[in-house]
Formats: sequence, C-alpha cells, structure tokens
Amino acid sequence: MSAILHILNGDSTAHSFRDTGLEGDTLVWREVLSQGPLIEDISSADFWKLREEWICHTFKEKPEEYQKNVVDSLDELSGPYDEINLWFEFDLHCQANLLGVINLLLKKTDLSLPAIYLICPAGFPGKEIFRGMGELDGGQLEYLYDNIRAQLDEPDFVIAEQAWELYVRENADDIEKWINLTNFWGNLHLLKPALQAHVGRLRLNDLGLNAVEQRLLDIYNGGNRTRQSIYRQFWDSDTIYGMGDLEIDLYLDKLVQKKLISL
Repeated sequence: MSAILHILNGDSTAHSFRDTGLEGDTLVWREVLSQGPLIEDISSADFWKLREEWICHTFKEKPEEYQKNVVDSLDELSGPYDEINLWFEFDLHCQANLLGVINLLLKKTDLSLPAIYLICPAGFPGKEIFRGMGELDGGQLEYLYDNIRAQLDEPDFVIAEQAWELYVRENADDIEKWINLTNFWGNLHLLKPALQAHVGRLRLNDLGLNAVEQRLLDIYNGGNRTRQSIYRQFWDSDTIYGMGDLEIDLYLDKLVQKKLISL
C-alpha cells in the first residue's frame, strides 16, 4: 500500500477533509507567505526564524505556538511518502503558499521526489462565489480529488522555482516581464492571475497606495464604515487575494495611520 500525504491549505479544509473517504496522513499548512518578509531558501533555519519573528510580532502569537503549529509539522515532508497531494486554491494567499510548499519539497527530498499531485480549484459547480475549499463538505472535496487532480512534473517544478525566486525578490517589473514572457504554465495555470494581483500590491499610485489599499479605501468611501462590512464587501468582490480578516487589517491599519479612514 502506498504511503500518502495530503497537505491542506488550512484548518477549515482539514475539518471537512475528515469526512472524505480518502486515505493518507494530513499536514495542515498554517503559514501566510502572502504577507511579511521572505528569503529565497525556504529550507533554511533563517527562513523560519524570520517568519516566526514576523508572525509573532504582527499577530501576537507566541513563539512556542508557531513552533508547534508550523515548524514541527514540516518534519512530515521528509517522511517516506510515495504520493503527496497539495490542496491549494486559486487566490494569491494560496498560490504563494503553494510556491513555498513546492520549493520546500524540492529542497527537502534527499533522493527522488514522491509523486506530487495538485488539487487547485478556481471554483465549484453551483457556487457563484467560491471563497475556498473550507466551505465544501467531504463529498465535495472528494469530487475535486476525482475530477481536477493533476500530477506535477518537471516543467511545473521549473515554473515554481522561477516564480518563487521572483516572488521573494518583490520587483514588480521583473515579475511582470516574466509573466509576459511565460507562454506555458503547465498545471500551475492559476498562478498567473495571482502574480498579477501581487504586482498590483507592489506598485503604488499617486496617493502612495497599492491596489489592495486603494480598493479598501474605495469600499470605505462607498459607505462601508466598519471593519466587518469592509471585510464582507472585499471578500465578495476581491476573491483573488484570498485574505482573511487579520490580513485585511494589516492594510486597513495603514489607511488609518495615514488618516485616510477612521475605524
């Protein structure tokens, strides 16, 4: 019998995943690589120390909790698995995490890679607004597994390595140039719109705001004057970012500091 690992994009998906009939171990990915500082070598101790310091400072998490919830679980990646399934979505939050996971797997594998598969939905039949796999039940997750699962191959790994290097470097012009020159995306075809959204975060307009900050300002000026109402409007209209309320708060707090909004 094959040894199987499922890497899930968050605790909400993990909750529903228990109701599937799929065999294998699970690892819940709890990092937020779409926010905060990064260095290229994701397998290094320096990378995880940098992330721990930023996460704990920004979200008031205790270092021991970060170690338990994030770092300790990474040991699973070195297990004797024949097959690894990556469950990540189309949005920037998930695509940044997906790039990190793939590059970590490439670094941590001593000999040959296990078979790596991607389950990456851009939507779900019957759901006009798809916010993520956390809103699906076990049967619906099995549907995705049976219908959209794709095995990653060498071209996908090359794309992931190149994209990760550019993502970490955070040069909007370089990312945009690479996007425009890339004609083949393999099984990572949802990476392109996510990186385009990232370019919008890196560039500033005449007010000194990036695309997320400007969008939140527009929502506020449109009459949404509480954090909860801004969250709801942003989640409905800007699903490409995949941000939770704590991440949105990072941008709202900057707008408050600039005295552009009052919450």
